[in-house]
Amino acid sequence: MSTSTTQTDVITFLVHQHREVDALFTQLEKAEGSTSDEVQRLAEQVVISLVKHSVAEEMYLYPAAREHLPDGEEIADDEAEQTMKRLESLKPVDADFWPTMRELIREIRHHVREEEDNLFPKLRRMCSEKQLRELGKKVKQAERVAPRSEERRVGKECRSRW
Repeated sequence: MSTSTTQTDVITFLVHQHREVDALFTQLEKAEGSTSDEVQRLAEQVVISLVKHSVAEEMYLYPAAREHLPDGEEIADDEAEQTMKRLESLKPVDADFWPTMRELIREIRHHVREEEDNLFPKLRRMCSEKQLRELGKKVKQAERVAPRSEERRVGKECRSRW
């Protein structure tokens, strides 16, 4: 999930990412019930994209919401983390794969609507264009260094051994 424009503001950048993930969801919905390697690849790509996206949001977007918006704490909340973790351990042949994938799609689409209908318009009103561009730059950088899902899993396994 990336855009090449260096001066993109955070809202434009994140909306673009939302569309990229939704395109992956659409491909998965068209393949529902399949146990193919392509479905596994798409599911892994969704999780990788969402992990990177959520790391960037947690590092920069949500702190900005808390700083600039009176209801920033309420807006900066995400329910899909547990579903994503469950999906990481499943394969398309597993009975829980498709119900979990449908749940994740529903949760992420709800999250996207909340951000695009509530959070982003409020941030656009409360932040200067310069602040939004700076946030965009920081979010892009955070995504470049965010762990992929398998790196995150290995890191957790190593920490649990200590």
